[in-house]
Amino acid sequence: MSEHLRNALRLAAGGVPVLSLRVGKVPFGNCPTCTGNACGGRPNMKTPGPCTCPHPCHGWAAATTDPAVITSRPWGSAWREAAAVAYHPGGAGLTVVDLDHAEAVAWAREHLPATRTVPTTRGEHWLYRGTMQSANGVRPGVDIKSAMAYARWLGPGSGAISELPDAVRALVLRKPSAVRPVAVPVPALTGGGECRHRTPAYLERGITMAEQRITEATSAIHNTVYATFLAVLSAHGRCGCLTEDHMARLFTAAQTKGESARHCTDAWTNARARLGV
Repeated sequence: MSEHLRNALRLAAGGVPVLSLRVGKVPFGNCPTCTGNACGGRPNMKTPGPCTCPHPCHGWAAATTDPAVITSRPWGSAWREAAAVAYHPGGAGLTVVDLDHAEAVAWAREHLPATRTVPTTRGEHWLYRGTMQSANGVRPGVDIKSAMAYARWLGPGSGAISELPDAVRALVLRKPSAVRPVAVPVPALTGGGECRHRTPAYLERGITMAEQRITEATSAIHNTVYATFLAVLSAHGRCGCLTEDHMARLFTAAQTKGESARHCTDAWTNARARLGV
């Protein structure tokens, strides 16, 4: 077992979603379908998809705490060739202020509350407890890595972790987009009318459970959203009982976890295509 794999399993056991990085701090494609980026994932593979296979094989969305996935055959060759271990800070409930050089570190020491620090090649990572929108270049030499981002694991660091301060949140000047449902067609399928094999109360309970499943996910968010959409459509997609309100609730739950409107649309479309509805 490689040192990187041992570190990954140790981090995962502590609730930190992990993934492997190849040379250049870029994630691998973690399934055979995506070898050589054949699936159509973005060229730099720093963000997930679009991908023709149902699994998010790139970037932060591939991060997981499941040891069975981490040690599975599709990930095996990646760990053997890995140059580093990365993690999804947002999935671990953290925000990393990535300070890329000495000037940025000096600025942070003057303007930000003290917290746990991790030395990097040229600067430091400052870790805070709490999540926020990720953003690059918020000021010279400063990136924010939290939701929908990954950071290299460079060791536990030193010092106590402080709560995420407003001073860090304020670095992202552009306000996050409001969570909003997206206009995607709800299938008008065979049967129509009330669900032929479920009561309205059963449908409501199912949608509520689906929302909860997405909301409670701490890793593999993109995959969880896809699997949840697939389950809902499998149970109710052919009965004509799903409405735009039901879909809007699912999309809102996904976007609250950091999914983009495009990823929600793709996941819904791919789930329908897989089921043929």
